[in-house]
Amino acid sequence: MEWFKETFHQSIDITFHELTANETRCGIVFVQSMVDQQLFDEQVLKYIVSPDFASSRHELIHKVLDLQSVSTMCTSILTDMQEAAENILDGKVIVFFEGDNRMIAFPLTSFEKRTGSETSNENVIRGPREAFLEDIHTNVTMVRRRIKSPHLKMEQLLIGKYTKTKVIISYLEGICRDDLIAEVKQRITRIKIDGVLASSYIEECIDDRPLSPFPQSQKTERPDVAAAALLEGRVVIFVDGDPIPLIAPVNFYMFLQAAEDYYQRYFLTSFIRMLRYGWLIVTLTFPSFYIAITTFHPEMIPTSLLLSVAASRENVPFPSIVEAFLMEIAFEGLREAGIRTPKAVGQAIGILGAIIIGQAAVQAGIVSAIMVIIVSITGIASFVIPGYDLGFTVRLLRFPLMILAGTFGIFGLMIGTILIYIHVVSLRSFGMPYLSPTAPLRTSDLKDTFIRVPWWLMKARPSFTGSNDDMRSNIQKSIIEDDED
Repeated sequence: MEWFKETFHQSIDITFHELTANETRCGIVFVQSMVDQQLFDEQVLKYIVSPDFASSRHELIHKVLDLQSVSTMCTSILTDMQEAAENILDGKVIVFFEGDNRMIAFPLTSFEKRTGSETSNENVIRGPREAFLEDIHTNVTMVRRRIKSPHLKMEQLLIGKYTKTKVIISYLEGICRDDLIAEVKQRITRIKIDGVLASSYIEECIDDRPLSPFPQSQKTERPDVAAAALLEGRVVIFVDGDPIPLIAPVNFYMFLQAAEDYYQRYFLTSFIRMLRYGWLIVTLTFPSFYIAITTFHPEMIPTSLLLSVAASRENVPFPSIVEAFLMEIAFEGLREAGIRTPKAVGQAIGILGAIIIGQAAVQAGIVSAIMVIIVSITGIASFVIPGYDLGFTVRLLRFPLMILAGTFGIFGLMIGTILIYIHVVSLRSFGMPYLSPTAPLRTSDLKDTFIRVPWWLMKARPSFTGSNDDMRSNIQKSIIEDDED
């Protein structure tokens, strides 16, 4: 007991309790706010203090060590003091007896936690609305409910010198590649850090190219998305205290897919996906293209439109690139303000701010009306991208493209686009090419990339992930023919 008191001195939330049972001194240590004390009294303490529980010191110790036989708990026996201290901080109750070096850890963890809620960033019209929570055991249970297979494996690691954060690596044995599992474990175990408070800590340490602006692992708050990734042969990494696990490996096209794509008819999904790719090009290049043609290539603009553009810019004192930068920065500021303020106020800031600032800027002659239209279209297009990380990357890359377009015209825009493409082609996510299945080309994987074919045509798993078990379905399309009278 003295060792525990010295280790946890100046810790008011640690409870130390000493008692005597059958002339045997007993010590109990636990974190008061993390333990269900009523359950401890009912399933542990009442047996220890009961005079009928044991008739001798030896029998008392033996029966307490074997308490799991008369209760629903799965206890563990410890002999290392440091390990016992870590169990206490994990929410377990440690019981020990004088003259015996063995300690019993009772898993009676109970603390306040957030109840289930709907997803906030991956909303759907049709499909489940359940979202992950901060408790890691609740999260893995959500996935286990969807994949009822003994092949679903959950391996736990403790990361962080002081936080000892639980990190669970989840995968489907027999589907996920063995080398991928080993690589994920190796990268995570190499992390030497004081503490891990969120999955983003893990993400920055395991990315292949941490300096790249492009996301190399997917984040989700939806259990169905995590389960679908496991069925494709990917790995899902859960971090205790964070409701957003990581999915790896990934490719570029996964960030343009939404959970609802698999809850709608395939032709609707295919149409929406094509729209997303179109709007992706718009949000990345539209302001740069406008700057290039108005600054260097006005002959490319039809005469009537050129006159309209010239009239709207007549009283604007800035060149197109400065005008575009002012509006883009203002729009990004409004977007950030809308996110950081309370939800009810944030929506009003975004809508009213854009209208008022845009109208005032045009009337003051700071920007032209057509620039307000272009920035508005660009902003709307950025909201079409389902993946927040990719959307942020596109917003970031828009600014260097605008500089190149304002300096070299269309040629600069082309150079910037080619450089981005070269960088993306060079990326890999845990050994998987970032642009797979288009580079290198795998035609069998294109069935769920730019479009989505019906389920009865998607018989094989992605070739880069689920190579251990290629087939995922053998659905035969039913054809019903009406008899003609």
